[in-house]
Parts: sequence; C-alpha cells; structure tokens
Amino acid sequence: MNIEVEIRSFISKEKYEQLIEFFTKKGKFVNEDYQETFYFDCEQDLRIQKNKFYSKVWLKKGKLHDDHREELEIKCDVEDFEILEKIFTSMGYDIEIKWFRNRHTFEWQGVSIMLDYSKGYGHIIELEKMSDESNKEKVLFELKEKLNSLNIIETSKEEFKQKYEHYKLNWKSLV
Repeated sequence: MNIEVEIRSFISKEKYEQLIEFFTKKGKFVNEDYQETFYFDCEQDLRIQKNKFYSKVWLKKGKLHDDHREELEIKCDVEDFEILEKIFTSMGYDIEIKWFRNRHTFEWQGVSIMLDYSKGYGHIIELEKMSDESNKEKVLFELKEKLNSLNIIETSKEEFKQKYEHYKLNWKSLV
C-alpha cells in the first residue's frame, strides 16, 4: 500500500486546540513533532525534512493537493539533513519554499490525524490513510465522512492552492 489518501482543512486556532483535547481523550496520541521541510524547484514534488526523530527525502507523485498520490521516501538520521540539502543544491536544485511546522499526530478510528500549525500559513487538520490503487476512492470517501463527523467542512482545493501560492511568494517575510 503506497498510495497516500488524505484530506485537509484549514481550522481556527480555537478549533485546533479543541481537537487536540478531543483526540487526546478519544484517540491514541502518537507524537508531537517540530518539522522543517524544504521544497525544491523541480517538476516533481521533491522535498527534504528534518524532524525530532529523523531526516528524510521524499517524492510525491501527482499534483500538490491531490486527494491521493504515490509517495516514495527514504529516512536518514536527523544529523543527515544538512547533507541532504547539500546533495540537492549541489545538483542544481534551489530551495523554493521552507516550512516550519508543529504537528500533533493521533490515531483515531483507523485513521491518522495530524493537527498542524505551520508558521506563516495557519492551522490545519489532515486525515490520512494509506491505500492501494484499487481502494483509494473508497478510502477517500471514508476520510470525508470522518471529517464531516467532526463538524469540519473540507477546505476546497482552490482555497488551498491560493493560500499555497501566497505562501510560496511570501514565505520569507511570513516566517
């Protein structure tokens, strides 16, 4: 199962705090993390990330904000992040965007729940489940039902694209 199926929605700071409390009681706490993620300026969605636990390089196929995409990733030691950055910049890739995110991860009713605060971007809930190609639409429907059960309206792809483009152009001044 290498298809990541996900839905996301922007939420208020108050909703974010309520959801942390809700999932702490009703779900299973997985971890709290601080992540620095760099997107490279290439045709593919190529990224490197450093978090509390490891560094990684990963490629997401398809388009940004698609409901489901194949994901390829290699994990490394946390200390290898600077080496990963040097490898890609030495190959001619420039860093297009840097993200700085606090993430709370929970498991709830068979779904991974991520509650994020990205500096300069906002608060987001993300529901995610891995699937194979044949079941990805069924999993997407399940995620949408779970989001609705939380009384959260899914943010449109258009709004995510607009906010992403704004961040992409302004991230240096927003962070």
